[in-house]
Amino acid sequence: MLSCHKATRLMSESQERPLSQFERISLALHTVMCNGCRQFERQLPILRSLAHTFARRPDTTPTDVGPQDTVDKDSG
Repeated sequence: MLSCHKATRLMSESQERPLSQFERISLALHTVMCNGCRQFERQLPILRSLAHTFARRPDTTPTDVGPQDTVDKDSG
């Protein structure tokens, strides 16, 4: 019997590679009995989509901040 940790790892890996027949059967048996892992399996495509969207967003962190751009407390 798979642990929840291993089951969720296999679910994540299944997004990147085909699982072996043994892995698929083990995962199916686990998810039949584990409501939490069934919920994770249903949410995984949403999590993956959100992660891809976040990774594609433009970086909005200012990178051109230098000493001239800082406020001098003594000059004010």
